[in-house]
Amino acid sequence: MKSHFLKVVGYGKPSLLIAVLTATLMIGGCAMIKTDSPALPQIDEHQIRLAEDIRLATEAWPQAQWWHRYGDAQLNALIERALKEAPIMAVAQQRLEASKAQTAYSVSTTGLLVGFSASLNRQDLSENGFLGPFAHTIPAQGLTGPWYTEGTMGFSAEYTFDLWGKDRAKVDAALGVQRAHQAETAEVALTLSSKVALTYYDMQSIYAALNLLEQARDLENNMVAAHLARAETGIEARTPTEMVRVHQLGLEQQISAAHSKITILKESLRALTGAGPDNFPEIKPVPLPSDSGALPPTLGYELLARRPDLQAARWYVQASLSQVDMAKAAFYPSFDIKAFFGLDSLHLADLLHRSSTQFNLIPGLSLPIFDGGRLNAALANSRHQSNTLIAQYNQAVVNAVQEVASNGIVLVDLDQQVQLQNARLIAISYKMESAKAHRERGLVDDIVVFESTLPVLEEQARLIELHNRQLTASINLSRALGGGFIQVDTNTSP
Repeated sequence: MKSHFLKVVGYGKPSLLIAVLTATLMIGGCAMIKTDSPALPQIDEHQIRLAEDIRLATEAWPQAQWWHRYGDAQLNALIERALKEAPIMAVAQQRLEASKAQTAYSVSTTGLLVGFSASLNRQDLSENGFLGPFAHTIPAQGLTGPWYTEGTMGFSAEYTFDLWGKDRAKVDAALGVQRAHQAETAEVALTLSSKVALTYYDMQSIYAALNLLEQARDLENNMVAAHLARAETGIEARTPTEMVRVHQLGLEQQISAAHSKITILKESLRALTGAGPDNFPEIKPVPLPSDSGALPPTLGYELLARRPDLQAARWYVQASLSQVDMAKAAFYPSFDIKAFFGLDSLHLADLLHRSSTQFNLIPGLSLPIFDGGRLNAALANSRHQSNTLIAQYNQAVVNAVQEVASNGIVLVDLDQQVQLQNARLIAISYKMESAKAHRERGLVDDIVVFESTLPVLEEQARLIELHNRQLTASINLSRALGGGFIQVDTNTSP
């Protein structure tokens, strides 16, 4: 049985196809967009600056591995391990890979789609159906019904013309989300490295304070022995001895609390780095670094490029604007062409014959006319979501500048406090050195030296606390300035 079907709209009549395209373009100008509020303005870059009176002694942007400036091999190893093994980094990386796959999928749906298909259809035709005559057996007319085994095989193709930029907007939206996730991955790394550094230096400051507490305990032990010797010889009452013991017990409490804090901080570092119970390195005490952080000579639009959280917010805004464009394009007609070339036959034995060749060319036009307000509602929803993201972005920029300013002010204040504390330490150390000199001359006993040494240890403990606060503000400032994040290339194609 011969089955040769050719369907071409406009085939042999180019003027008809041109007329269809012209009508499509004309109808496109009549899209029924009833309301569309304007996009909120994004924050003016001139507002992204610090007050003129906020300055530090050193001026620089943080480097990519900003923690290396502390010169601490233990800290470097902990942060590098955290960035490789922490579960939160794996979560961020998987989100990024998923968004890359989504972008690739969006791109793949915009081009020419070509496929191959083959099917068999064993059917018993109804005498009352559209193919009723074929349900009879009339060999002279080529009818062998009612059973037929239809075979179809061939290539199909489909292409949609992106006349209004809907597909391009879809790709741009997916690409914006991908770049936002890329920036968010950098933000997770920055936050993680900052937490590791803060926890590590909290531990080191407690190590340093613990060392002073143990020195003070040794002095208290000597003082108890000295007072006890005096009491036993009747030189003084037992009251001074017991008072020193009270202070000694207080030191023991502080030492016990310090050991507990070190254990807690160690567990925090273990969790941050993703280490197991048996493969976490020993954290050895090291001197606290003197770094006090730095502000760049100018702070302006560069902050937007260097803070990954602001970059993520910016790319979410760009993606939302593309989604608004998609919602607008939905009001306009769409035009596509579908084609099929292959073989089709009601008798499987005739499928591979030349007479079974089939070619379909089907241009298609789709135009929304009445949708119950669905498209306008979708546009309004996209616009409001976009404006929300813009408002959040503007607030994030304001918060970022305030965060930098606050940490800069704290560092300036702490620098002054450290200078004053050093002066206090020098002044109070004079009394201790004087007592030691008098003891060497036999003018005073050991108790006087012990009593003049304890205040020095207390002032040294205050200095350690100030140094730790300096490091905390310095690390927070590095984070506020975006660490070493580099702006993603806005011209990168998926």
